[in-house]
Amino acid sequence: MPILNKDMTLCISLSARPSNNGTRFHNFLYEELGLNWIYKAFAPTDLGNAIAGVRGLGIRGCAVSMPYKEDVIALVDKMDASASAIDSVNTIVNDSGVLTAYNTDYTAIAQLIGRNAISPDCSVLLRGAGGMAKATAAAFRDAGFTKVAVVARKEEAGRALADLYGFAWQAEPGDSTADVIVNVTPIGMAGGPEADALSFPEAAVAAAQVVFDVVALPAETPLIKAGRAAGKTVISGAEVATIQALEQFVLYTGITPTAGQVAAAEAFVREQ
Repeated sequence: MPILNKDMTLCISLSARPSNNGTRFHNFLYEELGLNWIYKAFAPTDLGNAIAGVRGLGIRGCAVSMPYKEDVIALVDKMDASASAIDSVNTIVNDSGVLTAYNTDYTAIAQLIGRNAISPDCSVLLRGAGGMAKATAAAFRDAGFTKVAVVARKEEAGRALADLYGFAWQAEPGDSTADVIVNVTPIGMAGGPEADALSFPEAAVAAAQVVFDVVALPAETPLIKAGRAAGKTVISGAEVATIQALEQFVLYTGITPTAGQVAAAEAFVREQ
């Protein structure tokens, strides 16, 4: 990484509980490609002032994580179709003070559904109702899935998301099972109050064909561990993070790294 200097381009991320995943991924590629750029993660105490700082300081790019994916909508100037279609933002690009919002989470989920050849005939339990859950629900809907139930403790948010995509809603997993179970909540996230909790009952894991957790930290969440131990097809948040971070990298820099460079960056993230 080059020594800090006045000409260095800065990109940041905003999250309630920042991780080093994005920091390591982006900074590795900056160094690999010889770019005079740097990436830093932040936990903002005032979201409005943080976004004003992006604009006022000329920060090139800003990743947005839970719980800010919807709150930042009112603070940007333009919404790309990827974000406006689902009213959720995970990426902001600053072009000379004009902030445009994107959503690369949707792209990542859609690619992983395709890569793992998940049939749209499968039933799905999707736990969560926030911004990331919107991106996930939209990706499943657009891939042709119809037998989807949104599991959300907050009835208003859960019903709203379910109704938006023509899905069912329920407050808790209960005894429900499905071919695909997807966790899009902070349950199992390192550093959180439910870091050691399983986001779905063991019976749901046992009945599923595919176990999918969007939580990226740790890479092996309790749900992913349980799915792997049960011999299921597992899709981890680390995979989601790599794809969406690559899309962000291209938006920020205009450069598409090679597959080998991306694989090396992903390995570097896993080493932490």
